[in-house]
Order: sequence, then C-alpha cells, then structure tokens
Amino acid sequence: MRIATWNVNSITARLPRLLAWLESSGTDVLCIQETKTTAEQFPAAELRELGYESAVNATGRWNGVALVSRVGLDDVTLGLPEGPDYDGVQEPRAISATCGPARVWSVYVPNGREVDHAHFAYKLQWFEALKASVAADSAGARPFAVLGDFNVAPTDEDVWDPALFEGATHVTPAERAALAALREAGLSDVVPRPLKYDHPFTYWDYRQLGFPKNRGMRIDLVYGNEAFTKAVTDSYVDREERKGKGASDHAPVVVDLDL
Repeated sequence: MRIATWNVNSITARLPRLLAWLESSGTDVLCIQETKTTAEQFPAAELRELGYESAVNATGRWNGVALVSRVGLDDVTLGLPEGPDYDGVQEPRAISATCGPARVWSVYVPNGREVDHAHFAYKLQWFEALKASVAADSAGARPFAVLGDFNVAPTDEDVWDPALFEGATHVTPAERAALAALREAGLSDVVPRPLKYDHPFTYWDYRQLGFPKNRGMRIDLVYGNEAFTKAVTDSYVDREERKGKGASDHAPVVVDLDL
C-alpha cells in the first residue's frame, strides 16, 4: 500500500501535474493540503476517472484539505472535534477517513505568521486539539497516521540554515514542544529518505532560487502509530515534483507499507 501527502498550493493550478503524478506513482491514498478551492470546485470528477474517491474539507481562499483514495474512503470526519476557531470559524484544516486497512488524517496546521501574532496562539491551540482528536486512534491496533503540512521543522537539521530562522515561526521551542506532545500520544515521525542531497527537505521557497540551491525545510510530515510504522517498508521525498514550470513549493512525501 502506498500513502502520500502533498501540499499542492492550489489544486486547480496543479491539477495536470497531480493527475499525471497519481497515474505514474501508483499511489493508493493521497493526503492533500492547501486546495485553495471550495468543496464544490474540487476536481472530484477528474480524480474519479482515475479510480479515486474524494473527500474534501474546503471553503476556498488559502486553506482546504482533502483525501483521495482508490482503496476505499469510509467514516469521513471533517475538521477537528472541539477544534479552535480563528476569527469566529474553524478553518478547514483537517479531514480523516478509513482507507482500506488504515485510518489516516490529512492536516494543514496553521502557519502562525509571527510569534507575537494571534495566529501563533491559534496554532498552538490547534495542535492541542489535534492531539486530543487522534488520541484514541493513535493508541489503537489499527494502522493509523496523521500526514500533512505541519508548518513546523522538528529539529534544526530540518532547515537549511537554522541561524536565519532564529526568532521566527516554524522552529520555536513552543511549536516543537507541540510536536513532541503529539508523539507522546503514541505517534512516531516516519522520516523519509532524500532522493538527492543529505537531508529530506519537503518545502523550498519560490524566491531567491530556493529549490536549485536546496534552501529547504522539512515541514511535511508523516506521524504514524506503532501498527503503521511497523508496516513501513520505504519512505521518500519525491523532489522531482518540485522541478519545472508550474510546480508547488512542496514536494510529495511517499510512504510504502506492507499492509
């Protein structure tokens, strides 16, 4: 079974690449972030032609998450139970479903913007709600994983130059403590192997030749429970999908499992 996660940075803009990648990669389940569509605008028909069912939590603008699966899509949950609101609404940042033998979440953790911004406090509250929401599945015997854009680099090794990020979001002790708390719920970081260079970055800024210079971050993560991680046979960052015209600023993270 092959499960992947990919922040596509607008599924409309990335649709031809997405469809081609699904056909060539043999992915069974894809967790998508930053759809930038409404649920009605989501290209479910095009994905259905490739044999994928879709479940979407999206309202337009810059958020939105989805799950697409060719091995089943059952017991779908939109959002985080008891999740926090921002500006009076719960942003569409989480969706979960049972896909064949595994239960998976696709998450797009709030960015945080700046350390003293209200969105940063919201980010930490969101992590707390995520931990509470996944606790039961994390402790269960069924393979379970939370995949997506976590907007946190777990360690200094996960950013190309830690000194440049000092005092900024994505690397603060508070954010990394939130990740550690998630692991304490029974989840482990499935670290992918890089296909080039010595570290598996997953995001490179469009500006200042970030990708050609490999000035990246590892913020797209796969957190699995014991049953999930024991089944992992391989994991890698498909950085080829960050190349060329019309690419997302994130690359897919792919996990192969013996399930």
